[in-house]
Amino acid sequence: MNTVNELKNAANIDKTSINIEDSMAVSKFARDLTTRMIRFGVSYECPKILLCIGTDRSTGDSLGPLVGSKINSVEQGFFNVYGTLEQPVHASNLKATIEEINNNYKEPFIIAIDACLGKIENVGCVNLGDGSLQPGAGVYKNLPPVGQIHITGIVNVGGFMEYLVLQNTRLNLVMRIADIIASGLNRTILEYSKQNAWRI
Repeated sequence: MNTVNELKNAANIDKTSINIEDSMAVSKFARDLTTRMIRFGVSYECPKILLCIGTDRSTGDSLGPLVGSKINSVEQGFFNVYGTLEQPVHASNLKATIEEINNNYKEPFIIAIDACLGKIENVGCVNLGDGSLQPGAGVYKNLPPVGQIHITGIVNVGGFMEYLVLQNTRLNLVMRIADIIASGLNRTILEYSKQNAWRI
């Protein structure tokens, strides 16, 4: 879990913010992520990793595992998923998981997904940006930055008693954000395939 302010360290000059109330949220998400992947030169053969960070022991911090489980529930063969409700990736095993990814894949392209806290007017927004995110920064944990692209969902207000805020975050909001991200990722597969075919 990281705060929006911490993402400024990720060198993501070009950041997109999408509110889940936007009727075009899923298509905007897919268009943006597809554009970023093409800009990074991600080939169809390149191993594309979804690193979904968080834990099912905290409502506010369960966004990543929820997204991972939703993507794993469909046959897609495009993304390799790390971090689900059954096998979450969190502070205790993040470093080992990153090592496992690097050992199993040659030059993997990692898209990191995590929950974050932010300003009250931004709660319910999904952010996409270039560069890595810093997991755990919002609750003062020293974890390695990860991801060539990061996706975050603002689940609650930050700035005070972050642990308590995460524990008291509404599951309904987290589920809605997870639904938008998962639907956006599934549509990205279609968008990317179309763009890749056109480029060939």
